[in-house]
Amino acid sequence: MTLAIDVQDLSKAFGTAQAVDHVSIQIEQGHITGFLGPNGSGKTTTLRMLCGLLTPDSGSGQVLGLDFPREAEAIKRQTGYMTQRFSLYEDLTIEENLTFIARVYGLDRIHARVDETLEKLGLQHRRKQLAGQLSGGWKQRLALAASVMHEPRLLLLDEPTAGVDPQARRDFWDEIHRLADGGMTVLVSTHYMDEAERCHEIAYIFNGHLIARGTGDELIAQSRLVTFEAEGPRADRLAHDLTGKPGVLMVAPFGQTLHVSGTDRKALETAIAPFRREPYKWTEVAPTLEDVFINLMRVEGAKQDEAA
Repeated sequence: MTLAIDVQDLSKAFGTAQAVDHVSIQIEQGHITGFLGPNGSGKTTTLRMLCGLLTPDSGSGQVLGLDFPREAEAIKRQTGYMTQRFSLYEDLTIEENLTFIARVYGLDRIHARVDETLEKLGLQHRRKQLAGQLSGGWKQRLALAASVMHEPRLLLLDEPTAGVDPQARRDFWDEIHRLADGGMTVLVSTHYMDEAERCHEIAYIFNGHLIARGTGDELIAQSRLVTFEAEGPRADRLAHDLTGKPGVLMVAPFGQTLHVSGTDRKALETAIAPFRREPYKWTEVAPTLEDVFINLMRVEGAKQDEAA
């Protein structure tokens, strides 16, 4: 196994706020790792340290076989980074933006590289369009093109699909898998559970701590959650009656169905027993990743409150 990222004890504070607290992370070359966590959990700070945009307070290891953080400039040249907000020039055309990026990286064959990038990302027919006139999905595609035209070995994406339509998200993820199939390593932060499921593995960060790591199936198994689903006319209304019952850790409506979860099977079954009647049908189902991550936040939040 070849590790693209192998970093230990990564930390960064801003004044008294500890954004990242002794995070160790290993990512295999050619893998897509989903980086999940609530807002303010340290995802963006971690990405910026890994690509050399922020200097860590502590941390050591290797990124792309280079010494981290001593060789940050060399790491930066082999890394593509797509920011959460569109950061290219809106008053330049797609072609002009890519030409500018190619010059910043000091690339050779600039015109040929721009043409190749436009072709690969399906942007050639829009090359003369101003970036500011693009929809969210096309801006996203342009930003990705700018991030990969220097052929990086590592691609860091910070919530790249926020605010774009489902088709644009699917097209984007198809392209990410194509890049990974070619050997590129991808670390992508996201809030979308369906996107997390498309990653080879998932890392979950909470209040600066990396608290869970593995494939989706592994994390679901590790959670020890038992989940029952209620179906029937307005089953979601049962949420009020079940919330807070002994054995019930989470209640989540999904349209007209209801997910009820806990780790104590006996107590959970006792809690839902009074509601196992017509017109509701109850079925045990596998917990979703959303169930798992909400429970992780609950458990880890309680631990940190006790330690405070």
